[in-house]
Amino acid sequence: MKFDLERFSISELEELLATAERRKKTLATRRSIAVVRAELTAMAQSWGYSIDELVTRLPSIDASDKPSRRKQKRSKVAAKYRDPENKRNTWSGRGRMPLWLAHHVKRGRAAADYLIPGLARPTANKSAVGQRSVFKSK
Repeated sequence: MKFDLERFSISELEELLATAERRKKTLATRRSIAVVRAELTAMAQSWGYSIDELVTRLPSIDASDKPSRRKQKRSKVAAKYRDPENKRNTWSGRGRMPLWLAHHVKRGRAAADYLIPGLARPTANKSAVGQRSVFKSK
């Protein structure tokens, strides 16, 4: 690690020296890793555990007390649209438009032409969402 000490001002150099001294003091008072590891291993063995058991992530006792926050599955919705060519092709009006309906719409038909009679109303027109329906005259 190289520092261009010529760029530092006197106050920055003094701050750097103070920080270095604090770090040096902290490192000097620390015990070696081998000593700490031996003490931790002995303590774990006195309680009947190995270090591997303590270090690996296991579900804690407290985790079982908390309720799980799984996403609830959305309930099924009745179909609103049906393909007259294949009665098994249906769509609830939620999510992305299915390919069979998109194909018919692209060919000039309206999605409302495929509504199941007596069961459904058309899904909101997405092009009108967020647009003004009333304009102010100038």
